[in-house]
Amino acid sequence: MRTSYEFTLPRGYVDDHGTVHRGGTMRLATARDELEPLRDPTITGSDDPRLTVLVLARVVEQLGSLELVTPHEVEGLFAADLAFLQDFYGVINFGTEAEFDEFVAAHAVTERSVPPSEPTGVAEPAADGPELQSRIDAEGAGRHRPRRSAIEEIPGETG
Repeated sequence: MRTSYEFTLPRGYVDDHGTVHRGGTMRLATARDELEPLRDPTITGSDDPRLTVLVLARVVEQLGSLELVTPHEVEGLFAADLAFLQDFYGVINFGTEAEFDEFVAAHAVTERSVPPSEPTGVAEPAADGPELQSRIDAEGAGRHRPRRSAIEEIPGETG
């Protein structure tokens, strides 16, 4: 039985030295992985957004050359990478093999159309109005996955 899955983040985690870490592995979650973070005193309940961070820090086994993935690293991910990991978590834990293959194929297409961010150390100027909306639309082009606000179970097929 396969219990560990490789992934490539759309953008990549940038560490304190400016190194970009994109490739990693995630293992299947256990009941303990989902229950233990609920005992954390900083978590207010099952709808607490930080719960996602704690669960992902437990199941992401490797990220680039980092020795350890902690909540600190998960909190430092770009929003696109966090959303990707939430979707990936849902597919490997609750999806079928066909859904996993479909997810990987869709991500491969998106990866070719949206290059990863390179840290430049220079802030981009703020954009307003239609220019900002155009940039948001362009950055979102080619993405077919729904937005996630928390780790969610992917509904199975019935029939």
